[in-house]
Amino acid sequence: WLGLKKIYSITQQGNYLLRIELQDWRGNRRHIEYSFSLGGPSTNFTLQLARMSGSIPNALPEHARLRFSIGDTAGGSSCPQRHPGGWWHSECEETNLNGNYVTPRSRGKLHRGKGLYWKPKKGRYYLLKSTKIMIHPTDFKSFN
Repeated sequence: WLGLKKIYSITQQGNYLLRIELQDWRGNRRHIEYSFSLGGPSTNFTLQLARMSGSIPNALPEHARLRFSIGDTAGGSSCPQRHPGGWWHSECEETNLNGNYVTPRSRGKLHRGKGLYWKPKKGRYYLLKSTKIMIHPTDFKSFN
């Protein structure tokens, strides 16, 4: 992790896209890109997203203000206690890319809610082997 304060500082310099790359345990790679805004420390690093493109269904709510939370700062939700790792939780089963690193059990059973996962509202549950979360400027010319 680069850290939320540093990411917030970077995003204040211009417009950025958020790209999330996911790899499942079968080696399949998918991605999704969002336009986004990130609030500062006074907003608990509130994240707002608008899906741009991608090869995987969206699992994060668009245009909602998602507050970053960890187990001891749940903000009324029990999701951070049940799903380890700080994340922008909105509903308990949608996604957690900062969970524990968990491999599938024998016979393909999943450790639902314990590891890294991506779960669109209407779609399959992806238990993930690896994730990348990146930002890049929307206009590369202005950063030369």
